[in-house]
Amino acid sequence: MANDTPILRLEGVSKSYYGTTVLSDVNFTLNKGEILGLVGENGAGKTTLMQILFGMPVIADTGGYGGRVYINDTVAAFKSPFDALDAGIGMVHQEFSLIPGFTAAENIMLNREPVRYSPAVEVFGNRLATLRRDIMTERADIAIGKLGVKIAPDTVVAEMPVAHKQFTEIAREIDRDNVRLLVLDEPTAVLTEGEADILLAALKRLAAEGIAIIFISHRLHEVTEISDRIVVLRDGNIIKDVPNKDVSVVNIASWMVGREVAASAKSMEKREFSGTALRVEHLWVDMPGETVRDVSFTVKNGEIFGIGGLAGQGKLGIPNGVMGLYPAGGTVYLGETEIPLGNPKTSLDAGMAFVSEDRRGVGLLLDESLEWNIAFGAMQTKGMYLKSFFGGLFSLRDEKEMKQLAETYIKQLEIKTTGSKQPAKELSGGNQQKVCLAKAFALAPKLLFVSEPTRGIDVGAKKIVLDTLRHQNRNEGTTIVMVSSELEELRSICDRIAIVDEGRIAGIRTAGTAAAEFGLLMSGEASANEAAAGGNG
Repeated sequence: MANDTPILRLEGVSKSYYGTTVLSDVNFTLNKGEILGLVGENGAGKTTLMQILFGMPVIADTGGYGGRVYINDTVAAFKSPFDALDAGIGMVHQEFSLIPGFTAAENIMLNREPVRYSPAVEVFGNRLATLRRDIMTERADIAIGKLGVKIAPDTVVAEMPVAHKQFTEIAREIDRDNVRLLVLDEPTAVLTEGEADILLAALKRLAAEGIAIIFISHRLHEVTEISDRIVVLRDGNIIKDVPNKDVSVVNIASWMVGREVAASAKSMEKREFSGTALRVEHLWVDMPGETVRDVSFTVKNGEIFGIGGLAGQGKLGIPNGVMGLYPAGGTVYLGETEIPLGNPKTSLDAGMAFVSEDRRGVGLLLDESLEWNIAFGAMQTKGMYLKSFFGGLFSLRDEKEMKQLAETYIKQLEIKTTGSKQPAKELSGGNQQKVCLAKAFALAPKLLFVSEPTRGIDVGAKKIVLDTLRHQNRNEGTTIVMVSSELEELRSICDRIAIVDEGRIAGIRTAGTAAAEFGLLMSGEASANEAAAGGNG
């Protein structure tokens, strides 16, 4: 094989779903040791392209694809992901695919476990073989070490913070003996800035060893930092395929959305509020990796209240605890009504709603239509979108009302879909997030918790989501508590922002406060007096 033969070559790759074209005549190459930044809005076709490359069954089940994929100049026709793995392609998906009850080492070595043979194995087969856990631990240590992080191989995945789960996913792929191409779909979406820097440095080292990398991310500054070449997809077409030379984040964002993209403005609007919507006193939450130790704060009626902080410090535990998804204690009041903890139905019945950061695990009925997903919560908790018969003896779904509801939010949130009947699992991650928002809005809640609402969402969709939250707050009067890892995002929409550090509130500031001051709070520099007072400045 010649040294200049590309590891990957795509020629005229096209794909349609149910009459809708999602990829059209896609062509590009990828060389040994090259890092290619692949960007595009949600729904641009990135996920479908990677599904084709990795032999995902959904492609064959929907009629296959057009064009050809070459691996080292040989046509690849993968029938399953196992074929792709055998060809040396590793993929880290946006959603975790780890087994929660297994350790890091067990996940990294899954289906490739070294075993100890004995005479009994020869007689009775591999079921009597025992695992070589010493070798598993050693190999897991080496793979994790290549990423520059410290994770004990015997740590159970269910007990890991989210960042460690992401590093474990990547370690699993680079442990494979024949890996030559690594595809990473939003690998830094769940990482803090420091953790992301560690990962980017590790990817550069892997590329220097000759591994080709496709890096998919909506964090455009990371794309410009790490990529040798940048490919931009828009509406299923390659708009740009350029060397990463003098390319700015603004350039990429404009190519992605087909228009000039302005930086988001800070929330400088000074609004006055009266009355208390939510009061939280001495809340603790036992959420693995996001433990809340002692948190107190109040939210005013009509306010957008932000909660920020570094990964693993407890910010995600607050809404999960209040909404009854994890063991919690303390006192929570909605208005003047105390909300018993530990039961999600109680919180929903009281008028609260929650858009979880775990959209696939908590937020969606993946096999059901958008109509069913958007209406389900309101149907279950408020009896809406149902037709009663025989004086309420029994009820049936009001299909017409459900369809109208779904179409309203598809238009308002610009959800890219083939129609309201499409199953949620077929949407891109960003569009699934929009469906989760629509489902919460349909409840017409008094107070809405929304956690990481723009994680994995491109710049165009991010603006739509934030504008929709503003509209829900201003026009519908919904009080919103928004949790996000993106400080600038919080500053662009919130009235006040609480920073969580080590399970406690380090301080609360108005959104217009300098970013450096928020940084000090995140680093644990809050005064003891402020922390002890719950930070209710």
